[in-house]
Amino acid sequence: TLTGSEPAGRSVASIAGDEIKKTVLELGGSDPYVVMPSADIERAAATAVTARVQNNGQSCIAAKRFIVHVDVYDQFVERFTAGMRNLTVGDPMSDTTDVGPLSSEQGRADLEELVDDAVRHGARALCGGQRPKDLPNGWFYEPTILAEITTNMRIHREEAFGPVATLYRAGSLDEAITIANDTSFGLSSNVWTRDAAEVDRFVRDLEAGGIFFNGMTASHPAFPFGGIKRSGYGRELAGHGIREFCNATTVWHGTGPN
Repeated sequence: TLTGSEPAGRSVASIAGDEIKKTVLELGGSDPYVVMPSADIERAAATAVTARVQNNGQSCIAAKRFIVHVDVYDQFVERFTAGMRNLTVGDPMSDTTDVGPLSSEQGRADLEELVDDAVRHGARALCGGQRPKDLPNGWFYEPTILAEITTNMRIHREEAFGPVATLYRAGSLDEAITIANDTSFGLSSNVWTRDAAEVDRFVRDLEAGGIFFNGMTASHPAFPFGGIKRSGYGRELAGHGIREFCNATTVWHGTGPN
């Protein structure tokens, strides 16, 4: 079983296929975070900050695409933006730090390319969008929110592995689901709603290995975890994860002659 990037997963699966070996692949993610009108907006916005910047934004299960119904879009964005702006970027060993550096120079360069491409194509940075000027050493990047995202931007199609959130407006439940599914990834998802009919619809139609309602995605030993589409296949953890490592043996006993 591999947790890693899509290229790493392709390599492992290719080698394992040649050896006729089973694999479980938990790869990249571009998880949607959907906020509907019945949601607790204050809680949804506060949780959104943590969901985006956990592990400095370098998490496959971090929420990355924030899809907000037009009826509550302004309320959510105001709170979400304030929360992201108030984060402290700095030394990860300091108790006062919220967001530390990215893991490598290349990782920051890749993230910058996605943000720059989006801005060139019309995206608007509500906060962040650059390296912190007071932290010249280390691979730091400001917590960033990009609005006015369109389908011709790379960040719409690719995983942003760092503290950068993208915003989308949805005019209806159908449009929210369409935007959420418009990705080659399908790891997990987050939905904020108190409408039982909407819950049923998201469970039926969201293309993801997990759906977390009114909270952020978390990995827990009791829950099977894994994705679909280019996020991989198979499951880790829980009973499903244990059975990935088992070979079922069929045993049949005939009664024989009397």
